[in-house]
Amino acid sequence: MRDLLLLLIVVPGGLLALRHPFVGAMMWTWISIMNPHRLTWSFMHDAPVAMFIGVCTLIGLLSSKEKRSPFIGAPVYWLVVLVGWMFVTTIFAFDTAASMKQLVKVLKIDLMVLVTLMLVRTKREMIVFAWILALSVAFYGIKGGIYTLLQGGEGRVYGPEGTYIEDNNSLAVALIVTVPLLRFLQTTLEKTWQKYAMTGAILICGVAILGSHSRGGFLAISAMLAVLWWRGKNKLATGLIMLTVGAAALSFMPPEWWTRMETIGTHEDRSAMGRINAWTMAFNIAKDNFFGGGYSIYNPWVYSVYAPDPTYIVSAHSIYFHMLGEHGFGGLLIYLCLWLTTWTTAGWLRKHGRKQTETEWCAQFGSMLQVSLVGFAVGGAFLSLSYFDLPYNLMALAVAARFWVQSRAWETEPAFEPHGRIFGVPLFVGDRLGPPRRSTFQQA
Repeated sequence: MRDLLLLLIVVPGGLLALRHPFVGAMMWTWISIMNPHRLTWSFMHDAPVAMFIGVCTLIGLLSSKEKRSPFIGAPVYWLVVLVGWMFVTTIFAFDTAASMKQLVKVLKIDLMVLVTLMLVRTKREMIVFAWILALSVAFYGIKGGIYTLLQGGEGRVYGPEGTYIEDNNSLAVALIVTVPLLRFLQTTLEKTWQKYAMTGAILICGVAILGSHSRGGFLAISAMLAVLWWRGKNKLATGLIMLTVGAAALSFMPPEWWTRMETIGTHEDRSAMGRINAWTMAFNIAKDNFFGGGYSIYNPWVYSVYAPDPTYIVSAHSIYFHMLGEHGFGGLLIYLCLWLTTWTTAGWLRKHGRKQTETEWCAQFGSMLQVSLVGFAVGGAFLSLSYFDLPYNLMALAVAARFWVQSRAWETEPAFEPHGRIFGVPLFVGDRLGPPRRSTFQQA
């Protein structure tokens, strides 16, 4: 039944993308991040649904006038530089053939991020994009939070198999990045019941983060909450609410959870020692090889040469050491510049979005995006999420929003009625069916 339902969504969606590539971009985002086919049990489980939607979107893009150049912000240029650098490091990789397979996978993600940026241009399209991103991850947060409550915190929460968020730690960080996005979307809702429902979703996602039993996730959510508290207008009231809710949630967790959290900052378990071993290996590779070792460095030969303990072979478990070992100091520097410029873009939105009523939503988004980036920066320090789609898509959304503000696009966007509503929330397939007005895409 699940397979048939997904088929009935994917095939019409792909066909619609041939005429309206924006629909295809949103379908790709949903499939790439949520991976709904991994929730099926039959013929759709391993079906190339992402490839089908991607091809349909690219065909639609070629013949569509609903597009623009994706090069509209500094983070985009850094992304392209990073892609070019990864091409070079793959050529000089220890195992070029094996590294090429991972490069192709990464290129698909980055290409579709650029395609999405070409198609997401109006306010409504950006809001739809944000909803797709948030709900694709929040689905597992709500599901996992309910599971945690039913299990009394005993069982761990995991993501879909064969994906970036399959591991409990990775899912925790993905949820931490998503929670501020849910908070931003809450500010766009109009009805009281919708706002309360979103509050419930945020809280249940928080329960799921704790239910992942992830130490990195616990550190990341602590950092995220600290930023939210610091930026709150009433710090005393905000602090009391956070402490009350946090104490209630933590008191629910079982002794095993507390035992695991107590090992933070110690070398008591093999997992922590494995990370240190992998980080040391990555540093040694970058020190001896200007272009790093390429994607395929997690094997006995490389560990025997560069790792302190050649017998414990694991991935780098850090977005920073991942980039360092695979792409050298140059790759790490480019990667950091990508996220630094994304941070400054979000800060620009916070500052300039407040100046006009029409752009106030951009200020809210910029503020929450910075909170998400803090969670990703802290949580990612312990996980191999360097190429995970979600942060790159948030980068694209930030760049699109800044361009929208700079071009004063709201002055020329025609009013469009929603194509329908789901639980009272307006549903927009796309705002434009014809070529946009020229002034919409002029830089201020």
